[in-house]
Amino acid sequence: MGFVLFLMAALWALGWAMKTPVKARLIMIGLVYTGVVLAHLLLPESAELRRATGGDARPWLVLGGVAALGFGYMMLIRHLRRKSPGETAPPPNPDSFREAELNRYARHIVLREIGGTGQKKLKAAKVLVIGAGGLGSPVLLYLAAAGVGTIGVIDDDIVDGSNLQRQIIHRDDMIGTPKVFSAQAAMEALNPFITVRPYQRKLTPEIAGSLFSEYDLILDGTDNFDTRYLVNRAAVAQGKPLISAAITQWEGQISLYHPASGAPCFECIFPTRPAPGLAPACAEAGVIGPLPGLLGSMMALEAIKEITGAGEGLRGRLVIEDALYAETRKMRISPRADCACCGAHQQERS
Repeated sequence: MGFVLFLMAALWALGWAMKTPVKARLIMIGLVYTGVVLAHLLLPESAELRRATGGDARPWLVLGGVAALGFGYMMLIRHLRRKSPGETAPPPNPDSFREAELNRYARHIVLREIGGTGQKKLKAAKVLVIGAGGLGSPVLLYLAAAGVGTIGVIDDDIVDGSNLQRQIIHRDDMIGTPKVFSAQAAMEALNPFITVRPYQRKLTPEIAGSLFSEYDLILDGTDNFDTRYLVNRAAVAQGKPLISAAITQWEGQISLYHPASGAPCFECIFPTRPAPGLAPACAEAGVIGPLPGLLGSMMALEAIKEITGAGEGLRGRLVIEDALYAETRKMRISPRADCACCGAHQQERS
C-alpha cells in the first residue's frame, strides 16, 4: 500500500514539475486508484498484485471515501463563496469607496490631476476594449488596476502558445481557453472591485452599434484594417471617443479619434487600406514582445486621462514610436471634409 501511495505522490510531483494541469494530475492518480481497487475486487486473494497492495480492498475504499468527502467539502465551500457577496463585492453606491479601495487607489488620489473626484469618474466609467491580444493585454490589466468600474472586452480568439511571448494577460495553463475568459480571470484576480463583461464573439456591423452604445469610451487594439474601419465607423455613429493603436515589428502608433469634439476620425487619416504586403499582420511580419506593452500602456494612460480630464490627450495628434532606434515622433492630424466616414459631420460643425 505504501508503494502505491508513493507512486501517486511521485505522479503528482512529476506533473507539477512538467506544469501539467491539476485536472490531468488528478485523473492520473484516479486511474491508479481505480486500478488498485479493481484488482482487489476482481483478482483472487492469492494474486501477487493484491498482496503487494495491502491484500484487502477495504482500506482503499475508506481512503477513497475520505478523499471524496474532502473534495466535496472543498467544492461546497467554493460554491458558497461564489454565491456570498463577501468582502470583495462592490459597494452598492458607485460614488462610495470601501476602505480597501481607498488604500488601493491612494497613489491616484494624491495626484492633483486625478484626486478623489477623478477616481470616482474612473469608478463610474464604462470602457470597451476591442481585442484581448498584444495591445489589449496591458490595456485591460492597467484599466482594471486603475479601478475603471465596468470594462467590456470582445474577442473571438482562444489563447495559443505563440501568444504568450507578448500577450501578458494570459498564462500557460490558459492555452485553449477563450481569450476573453482568460483576461476576465486575470483582471478579477487583480482587482475584485470592478465589473468585467466578456464577449466571446467576433465584432460585426450588426452588433457594433448596440454594443458601443453601452460604453463611454472605445479602445481598439485589433490587428486588421477591416475591424479598425468597422470600429471607427461605429464609434463615429455613436459619437464615442476612440483610442486606437497599431503595432508591427518594431513600430507602433496611437491617437484619439473623435469627430464629435473636432478631432479627425481614423478614416480621415487612413482613407484607404494599405496595399497587400505593406502592413502585414504580426503573425507574418513578427513583433518584438515589449512593443505592445509600450503602446498598450499608452492606450490605458490616454483612457485614464480622457475619463478624468487630466492633462492633454491625443486629440488631433498622432504619436509614432520607433522602438528599434528609440525614437518617438508626434504629428498634427486634422479632419478631412471629404472623409467618407465623418465628412458630413465635419460640415455640420462648420
